[in-house]
Amino acid sequence: MEKFVATLSQISELSPQLREDIASKITFTSFKKKEQILREGEICNYLYFVEHGLLRAYYLKDGEEISSLFMEEGDFVISVLSFYKRQASHEFIVALEDCQLCGFHYDDLNYLYRKHVEFNLIGRILTEAYFCLAEERLIGMRKSNAEERFRFLLDKKTDLIARIPGKDLATYLGVTPETLSRMRSAIR
Repeated sequence: MEKFVATLSQISELSPQLREDIASKITFTSFKKKEQILREGEICNYLYFVEHGLLRAYYLKDGEEISSLFMEEGDFVISVLSFYKRQASHEFIVALEDCQLCGFHYDDLNYLYRKHVEFNLIGRILTEAYFCLAEERLIGMRKSNAEERFRFLLDKKTDLIARIPGKDLATYLGVTPETLSRMRSAIR
């Protein structure tokens, strides 16, 4: 919980009462490698923070798994539309490594928003950051080719690339595993 509270505290000072309420509402959970956190058709009830581990969000297209996002330590895990609109998820979330997460149930998060004005500020700033990352990802997918996207990941997330299975990274980049292998060889 220390990493999570530290992340929140970087945004805004947490009052003692807010810290106490966070401690009373937060949920800790572990997932083993390959364990599903969310399945398509389920409602996402938890907003998690990754204390340790790596997760992948993906969707099915013509029966094939297409990776849409990887979440590592310090990231939040959520199916946004499902969580906020309380509707069935269109994606899956699975652990790529053994994971330790902490987070809030939808109802508990809203309790904290209602009770603590300062927590709304934190939520807004985190939401803005998430939207900016999503926009950057969309721009990158629309304006960059696969090799440029791969080079971007190499520059920004070198350690993460080594942790992601090649087939999952290939679907994220929109290339075949063979093309990814050639790109890796060319860059070496």
